[in-house]
Amino acid sequence: MKILFISLLAFILVTIQANAATENFWCSNPGTRCYGKYVRCPDECPSTSSQNPKAKVCYVNCNNPHCKPECKRRKPDCNTPGSACYDPRFIGGDGVVFYFHGKSNEHFNLVSDSILHINGRFIGHRPAGRSRDFTWIQALGILFNSYTFSLEATKSATWDGEVDHLKFTYNGQDLVIPEGSLSIWYSPRKDIKVERISSKNSVIVTLKDTAEILINVVPVTKEDDRVHKYQVPANDCFVHLEVQFRFFNLSPKVDGVLGRTYRPDFENSAKPGVAMPVLGDEEKYKTPSLLSAKCESCIFSQGGSEQKTSSIIDFGTLDCTRGASAGYGIICRK
Repeated sequence: MKILFISLLAFILVTIQANAATENFWCSNPGTRCYGKYVRCPDECPSTSSQNPKAKVCYVNCNNPHCKPECKRRKPDCNTPGSACYDPRFIGGDGVVFYFHGKSNEHFNLVSDSILHINGRFIGHRPAGRSRDFTWIQALGILFNSYTFSLEATKSATWDGEVDHLKFTYNGQDLVIPEGSLSIWYSPRKDIKVERISSKNSVIVTLKDTAEILINVVPVTKEDDRVHKYQVPANDCFVHLEVQFRFFNLSPKVDGVLGRTYRPDFENSAKPGVAMPVLGDEEKYKTPSLLSAKCESCIFSQGGSEQKTSSIIDFGTLDCTRGASAGYGIICRK
């Protein structure tokens, strides 16, 4: 009887500890479908962070009609809406795949809204006999809350995964974020957060109440070169970014190469059924520099302004490592 009692007590203690380690979230944004509800992470991914970059973590989408969490990896998924990968292939907010080639060594606006502006720098080359450049996204420039932030993949002749190829700036100054999984940097007002997902070459950038950007740095591999006939030169493996955007607070007037696909009235002109549906308008989205808000379609207003939220909202990873207010609109409890 005594042994049975001890075994039962041990089971209860383990259960309590397991429940204590499981994170629960209260959806506090009145604009979401799950406002005012607690969402408990599942047992298979009880936390929003992990020391293992390949592990799945808890995601809570407070606009999901079922108010259920999901287990997802914290690196970009190039096959989901909001992604920008490869040369470069986008999946819009409407779920439609399209390509936007741009031009090598030029900058194009990806998202422009009244409070958020994101540009991309394209790199690439044009082999003899081709009519256009092969291009990849090498850097992102972000204007948000009167601040500027940039992230770029540094050039390399050959790829070495043991070398960090990420370079950051904040308000025009170089920013050093120590290498190491779960190394975190916050802006002074904590409205910009950068978290390393692995020791090198993978980060998540969170813009408070506005967006989450999952980023991975990769090269053009020899297999990519063989399959797509890029004719990559020997002195450059075109290190570039794989990106997945999750937007929380877009207005119906949002524009940009990717941003326009989140507009409620957007009609995708990409030709269905073709191998590489292309959306153009390079001149419409071209910007003079990585951190410029000037382009034909740009609507960003420095300092921001009030806006009505789009019906398309996707809440992603939540930060519960620094107290109840760190979840950017969602209160976390253990």
